[in-house]
Amino acid sequence: MSAYPRRVSGDDDARWRERRRHAVRAHAEADARQRAAEQAEAADLVARFAAEAARRGLRAVRLAATGHDGRGRYRTRLTGWYVDRALSRAVDTEGRFYLLTVPPGLRSRLLGAEPPPSAPPLVVGRGGRDGESVPLAALLNRRLDAGDDWP
Repeated sequence: MSAYPRRVSGDDDARWRERRRHAVRAHAEADARQRAAEQAEAADLVARFAAEAARRGLRAVRLAATGHDGRGRYRTRLTGWYVDRALSRAVDTEGRFYLLTVPPGLRSRLLGAEPPPSAPPLVVGRGGRDGESVPLAALLNRRLDAGDDWP
């Protein structure tokens, strides 16, 4: 038995690389399918929340955004319901989810901010520094249960 490792032929090496590429691609595709399914489920929760909030007659308010730097509030053209006490996440009356942080600036201060809709997460705060996360369904139910008694 030789003390040196067996030499792999160029064909074996190419086959190994191709199998590896295929495995990585399959893993990425499975991950993308799972993310898409979670986003679809979360979007459905958000749409049902908006419909239920309207059905219950919860007062929709003009939403404001905060600058990325944490300073300053900027008006928006959005109307809906804040869903967290920090007023950083909201659902508009059309059933779209928003993260209400925007780049600070004079234009936003003068003309208002226009945050784009975001893909809602199934778990809000997952991976955050404070370690606090809450399932989206629980957050939305908590907001519905609070009625108009919300900050």
